[in-house]
Amino acid sequence: MKHAEHHKTHRTGWLRAAVLGANDGIVSTASLVLGVAATGASAESILVAGMAGLVAGAMSMAAGEYVSVSSQADTERADLNREQTELEANPEHEHAELAAIYVERGLDAQLASTVASQLMAHDALGAHARDELGISDALAARPLQAAWASAGTFSIGAALPLITVLLSPASLVMWTVPGSSLISLSLLGYLSAKAGGAPALLSASRVTIWGALAMALTAGVGALFGVVAG
Repeated sequence: MKHAEHHKTHRTGWLRAAVLGANDGIVSTASLVLGVAATGASAESILVAGMAGLVAGAMSMAAGEYVSVSSQADTERADLNREQTELEANPEHEHAELAAIYVERGLDAQLASTVASQLMAHDALGAHARDELGISDALAARPLQAAWASAGTFSIGAALPLITVLLSPASLVMWTVPGSSLISLSLLGYLSAKAGGAPALLSASRVTIWGALAMALTAGVGALFGVVAG
């Protein structure tokens, strides 16, 4: 019989990094642009600041994702090596440990023991990684994938406010940038929710509200420093 369910968990790794990158690209660059514009800077200065923010932000996202996910991968690898050593040294104890996990999940002791025996005969390390350590192929740490996804989507997100600056009259930047950015954030929240099978309205509202707050605070700081400098 054909399996009709389509789960989204396998997308968690790259989707998290991609959404984080795109959201940060839009919010940080739009906020930077508004902060600089609020000081009364020229259009050229605004664009230079925005481009610098795009490049620095993309590299920062890539480096941050790679380092953090690499740390997770190192921890997973160390746990798997430790588990492999335990399996070789004391397989009976590991069998009992796995069976106890299945008992806690609702199987009777005899069935749990049988299931543990069969799974360990097929792939002992895989069974313990999945059911004892919570490590699976779908959720395993992938540093390069996370780095590329985050940096790429950051660059795309950051480009949106800069395009708006290029297409808008200088006198309207303070209105067009936040307007287009909030629309982009709403769309990002909707698309990420659809990709992950989550409630779309909640996701769109969440990213939009936090993005609006970030842009308002940065614009306020820029206006304050513009007055002080003037």
